[in-house]
Amino acid sequence: MRLLLVNPNTTATMTAAIAASAAAVARPDTVVEACNPATGPASIENDDDERRCVPGLLDVLTAARQRPPEQRPHAYVIACFGDPGLEEARELLNVPTLGIAQAAMHAAALAAGSFSVVTSMSSTISRAWQLAKTYTPNHCAGVHACDIPVLQIDADPASIDPIGALCERALAQDSSRAIVLGCAAMAPFAAPLTRRLGVPVIDGVVAATALAEALTVLR
Repeated sequence: MRLLLVNPNTTATMTAAIAASAAAVARPDTVVEACNPATGPASIENDDDERRCVPGLLDVLTAARQRPPEQRPHAYVIACFGDPGLEEARELLNVPTLGIAQAAMHAAALAAGSFSVVTSMSSTISRAWQLAKTYTPNHCAGVHACDIPVLQIDADPASIDPIGALCERALAQDSSRAIVLGCAAMAPFAAPLTRRLGVPVIDGVVAATALAEALTVLR
């Protein structure tokens, strides 16, 4: 199986981290690729960034679809928690195509029942709530922002400390049973935070990778 993860922003370090997170959980026979558009926002932190990233995202997906048959992906993941361009991507492609918010929320609902979302900037809270009410309307107990910019999360491993503290407060305040990390840059934090908090901490990149493999088998 060939899996293509597309980071809709242009930050290559984040794309590399996304690829590493996916490769760490993918099956041995899965070929993991990750890429990002050449143009667009460097990070996605509000509705305008989401709108601006979609043309570049669709260009990348179109190019992948036009590869020779033996090189085409069998599934795609849009690796941004706002799931930008997801419906347009599904119209363009004829194989499983997942957004990391949808994958993470469904995984958390199945694994734990209730969950809280911990996202990056306050400007993304309304989008996270919108997606939660669409995907898992009875399972999301709260959405909380750490207000650490995405590029800082990507560049500074120490940002796990304030993010972890916010996760602890969210679990206590919401009486939830899992955390969904609402930013692809937080992907490396999922495993250490799971150990720290003692509850499932779901990263959408990992969840989408596992679900994409499963959906490909179902096809």
